[in-house]
Amino acid sequence: MSPSTSVPTDHTGEVNGCENDSSLIEFILMGLTDKPELQLPLFFLLLLNYVVTVMGNLSLINLICLNSHLHTPIYFFLFNLSFIDLCHSFFITPKMLMSYISERNISFAECMTQLFFYCFLVNSEHYVLTAMAYDRYVAICKPLLYTVTMSSKVCSLLMFGSYMMGFAGSMVHTGCMIRLIFCDSNILIHYMCDLLPLLQLSCSSTYDLVVSIIVGTVVIASSLIIFLSYALILFNVLHMSSSKGWSKAFSTCGSHIISIGLFYGFGMLTHVKPSSTGSVDQGKLFSLFCTNVVPMLNPLIYSLRNRDVKLAVKIKTEQKEKRCLTPCLHCYVVFSSSSTFSYSSFSSRHLSF
Repeated sequence: MSPSTSVPTDHTGEVNGCENDSSLIEFILMGLTDKPELQLPLFFLLLLNYVVTVMGNLSLINLICLNSHLHTPIYFFLFNLSFIDLCHSFFITPKMLMSYISERNISFAECMTQLFFYCFLVNSEHYVLTAMAYDRYVAICKPLLYTVTMSSKVCSLLMFGSYMMGFAGSMVHTGCMIRLIFCDSNILIHYMCDLLPLLQLSCSSTYDLVVSIIVGTVVIASSLIIFLSYALILFNVLHMSSSKGWSKAFSTCGSHIISIGLFYGFGMLTHVKPSSTGSVDQGKLFSLFCTNVVPMLNPLIYSLRNRDVKLAVKIKTEQKEKRCLTPCLHCYVVFSSSSTFSYSSFSSRHLSF
């Protein structure tokens, strides 16, 4: 399963030292590791991760849709976050799983498509988490104006803007990457088509500056808004006299803070440029946490300590039990009455005989 090193060639079959990406037919994904003894355990771990991620996010999306008391701004944002995490698993994990049971080749078109959706989802998640931080700020610092400030129209515009900015950033990244000139090798030292691994194969260094500017702008802008929101929340909480206010504020923001810490923490570690082979392996591990582990944990983070979600689960469970119990009771009554009738007719026949 270990790929052999190959170089892009032109239509004459001659090796080009530096050839445009139009002649590059495919890439070879090295995956997480090339150690044969780890291939099977990693496959089953990733498969388990994929199932848990899909089931967890689908369950949370379904719960929010079907429970009217969860139709509030924060759960609207959480719905979109779960949708993004679900898409993460659809666009990243299946190709990883296929690389363990078949060839690791990925065509240039597939690679650029995966890169586009990866950048789109990551950028969108940045903005969704930022909108959630602003929502928490309004809920705690301006509770009387919450329903006006976070109206359905405002929430819809925030999400529309998040997806549009994510789309614009992804278009810029993918458009520039298509125009890159690749040289020497088509082997990606990664498990997916990400920006840094692709840039390492490029002969041109002009796009490095573009990546730094775009990524830096997105991260700094969203981080600044999140930091200011929580700084104002902390300032407001410190001026609360009762401990009940403290605990309420923490329960309101705790899940979001954990989610932000995981997403931004592993994201920053992922995009630190590697200086050695060990750093490359660490970068792939941190990237795996971003693309696979964080989307799996988010439904748990927002559900385990959330009273509204627990209440919704309890209501749905009781409704299902009632729906299941009603047909069973009906069948029991019908069966009992039919059994009595059969028994009486059977007895009368035998008595008369």
